[in-house]
Amino acid sequence: MSVKVKLHHFERHTNSRFGWLRAAVLGANDGLISTSSLLVGVAAANLRTTDVLLTGVAALVSGALSMATGEYVSVSAQADAESAQLEVERQELAQMPEAELRELTHIYIRHGLSPGLADQVARELTAHDALGTHAREELGITHQSRARPLQAAVVSALSFALGALLPILVVMLAPRVGLSLWLSGCALFALVALGALGAKLGGAPMLRPALRVALWGVAAMGASALVGSLFAVSGVAV
Repeated sequence: MSVKVKLHHFERHTNSRFGWLRAAVLGANDGLISTSSLLVGVAAANLRTTDVLLTGVAALVSGALSMATGEYVSVSAQADAESAQLEVERQELAQMPEAELRELTHIYIRHGLSPGLADQVARELTAHDALGTHAREELGITHQSRARPLQAAVVSALSFALGALLPILVVMLAPRVGLSLWLSGCALFALVALGALGAKLGGAPMLRPALRVALWGVAAMGASALVGSLFAVSGVAV
């Protein structure tokens, strides 16, 4: 009787994608919800189609730049904090290597290794990459998780623009009569799909995130439509 041993095992993990995935999902959701809600409100006010379209384009440009700026500033602050922590760790390794080695050994002991094995692992990993090992084990900083401000800014801007583009296309293609309903329906469908996609890419169940983003989208567009209807102009101009 022969026994086959599986030598290689492959698992899909999404940790390395959390940075850009978070920025992309946040940007697309924000672009879709904010622009759709704005245009639903403007359309409910019976403004001309050209005015609604101009409003959407302005919302896309300003929103994308705002998202990029916000992400760049916030992620830059995180990157600065990580760099400062790594510099402190680098100095401690240079000034007190034995104390740092003992600290690393105790970390592995807390992880469940025996004292002898923990000391051996700590020494070998320190010899291989002292700073990288301490950054990972003490600070939770890895190459994959490092903050990347420019990447976050670009992803946020592009994803916001893509999200905001849908309601603009609806304004261009849908009939003027019932435009608010067209905008709301298309945006709601896209929000559900986007929520499900984000959950799938993150390895989470899709139903709850899809319903959550749809619920908040309905609330935002409903409030905007109410405000727009309060300031509606008489007649419908194209």
